[in-house]
Amino acid sequence: MDGSGFDFDEGLRDLAIRLEQLERDHRALDQKIIDLQISCADMISLQRLKREKLRMKDEISRIRGLIHPDIIA
Repeated sequence: MDGSGFDFDEGLRDLAIRLEQLERDHRALDQKIIDLQISCADMISLQRLKREKLRMKDEISRIRGLIHPDIIA
């Protein structure tokens, strides 16, 4: 610990765990969307799930950027 109250390695581990969980949830949501499309479910529910999937994708991208920043030298 560097006195700031934030352990860098611990923060990265927490981000990696959060990333894994989001990726699992994203895959599960993708399957749920496919199932609803096959069953011809109502469009409002389908749109809501697709929006949630996009939100998750944005969060996954944000966390990946924090873990592996694209630094241009």
